[in-house]
Amino acid sequence: MTEVVEGVELPEGTEGRQEYEYTLHVSLTISILAVLVAGATLLGHRAHTEELLRQSQATDQWAYYQAKNIRQHETQGIADLLTALAPQERKETLAVRDKYLKEVERYAADKEDISEKAKEFEKERDAISRRADRFDAGEGLLQVGLVICSVTLLTRRRIFWFGGVFVAAIGIATALTGLFLH
Repeated sequence: MTEVVEGVELPEGTEGRQEYEYTLHVSLTISILAVLVAGATLLGHRAHTEELLRQSQATDQWAYYQAKNIRQHETQGIADLLTALAPQERKETLAVRDKYLKEVERYAADKEDISEKAKEFEKERDAISRRADRFDAGEGLLQVGLVICSVTLLTRRRIFWFGGVFVAAIGIATALTGLFLH
């Protein structure tokens, strides 16, 4: 025999059990929070991937800088050696030396550009890292809020639902700040 509780007909076998009136609301809240956790996780992972890319680009630039630096010192050494070794054919030696000194100047100028580019990549990496940290913090708070909301279904106390929603709201706000950091 079916029982009618508050205008809702309960299926057979559920007589005497009273459904928690907020089950649907809490379940929907948990579902929404799960989707938000997935979104924050995705944003965090993408930000960390971008952070690693910028770090790799900065490292490549610093390696290029070091290569230019080595070439500059080798070229300077050759120019110095030419000055000291060939006094008999001074005119030709000075012409070759001048060629090497121009190369030294070019390497020095190239190093400055490369250094600036590497520093720019590092600056971008640091900004992306801060964004990723916000997404990670938001994800963690959303997960905590989700768990607290689920405790509502076990205890049937609405205070857990409100607490979970409050913590999740802080998580949402934290993750959103990651979108606006540049």
